[in-house]
Amino acid sequence: MAVIQRRKCLVTCVGGVRIGGANPIAVQSMTNTDTADVVSTVNQVMALAQAGSELVRVTVNTEEAAKAVPKVVDTLNKFGIQVPVIGDFHYNGHILLKKYPDCAKALAKYRINPGNVNIGRKTDDNFRTMIEAAVEYGRPVRIGVNWGSLDGALLTRMMDENARLAEPLDARQVTMNAIVVSALESAKAAVSYGLSPDRIILSAKVSGVQDLIDVYRMLAARCDYPLHLGLTEAGMGSKGIVATTAALAVLLQEGIGDTIRASLTPAPNGDRTEEVAVSQQILQSLGIRSFTPQVTACPGCGRTTSTFFQEMAEQIEDYLKKQMPVWKENYTGVEEMKVAVMGCVVNGPGESKHSNIGISLPGTFEEPVAPVYVDGKLVKTLRGEGIVAEFIEMLNAYVARVYSRETVAR
Repeated sequence: MAVIQRRKCLVTCVGGVRIGGANPIAVQSMTNTDTADVVSTVNQVMALAQAGSELVRVTVNTEEAAKAVPKVVDTLNKFGIQVPVIGDFHYNGHILLKKYPDCAKALAKYRINPGNVNIGRKTDDNFRTMIEAAVEYGRPVRIGVNWGSLDGALLTRMMDENARLAEPLDARQVTMNAIVVSALESAKAAVSYGLSPDRIILSAKVSGVQDLIDVYRMLAARCDYPLHLGLTEAGMGSKGIVATTAALAVLLQEGIGDTIRASLTPAPNGDRTEEVAVSQQILQSLGIRSFTPQVTACPGCGRTTSTFFQEMAEQIEDYLKKQMPVWKENYTGVEEMKVAVMGCVVNGPGESKHSNIGISLPGTFEEPVAPVYVDGKLVKTLRGEGIVAEFIEMLNAYVARVYSRETVAR
């Protein structure tokens, strides 16, 4: 794993998952079902958890949703799914948490957006009521500022103060400052209402890559709370994935961030677990955590006019994903394995040697043989129609030999 100097911060426990300090950076996700629909919500939480989400957030916006939360959590427990379920509250969270104590107790954490409660007004009873529920039930809170719903009164005040300066800042900088101040002042208020500092997580989400980097650098420098990272409203497809990766990678490399989420817009009827896979891949690509064996494959060129190596790379990657839940139960460290499926003689043998196990397939007009390298050494040359099956057989044998608990223990 990469040696990145993590920012020092408090440690918060969310339903058994420790966040902050030297603990692993946790992967989060959020359902997009109607929480009142218990079956749909349970199914999606299960899918997200099985994909590797270590915390799952659900919307609690109506009385029906609040009533459903205990049923959702109880059903998950009956299926053996122990993932912490987080409640996302806006506007009426003070009412729901007070009226439905079973909901408050079933949730592992509450997410409060200070822009959607009356903090900063003459009274902040809504915010205070939510914090008092967290204190009563021993739950941590994420104070999640979002520039799409930033406290208007705070922003107006700071804009007015800025206008009176001899050298005013531009509007963007004032907005960034207001986001940070909103998070810090809300945390200060929560502590004044009895919430222990080690039960607070902060986030400051914006939708621009450079804005996100700037605002989290500012926030990280001014507090020791754990930070949840995420590019809000990241978007669909490659845009959402690339923008999220670009923003989070910079911050993670600087040691900033204790939990992450890829807030991707799914395609209609798309797979919600994509956001989990993206978060995991960001962490694994940076060498911070390992989740599944990685496949190195060349992009193809005029030397590889056959699609065979592409098809094989896809088959191997799919096989690894399907095997990983089984391997994880029986083998130690297999998630760090590197596999190469290369398409010609130019970089194929060298890349295969750098992997734990790799195959270099013949490119166009090359001799129709496929050398296999294991731990840097040529061990076999495959030929004929059964190359994929033979390579998978060798892959299984390698996993059993290298990653068995007895071997690792020695």
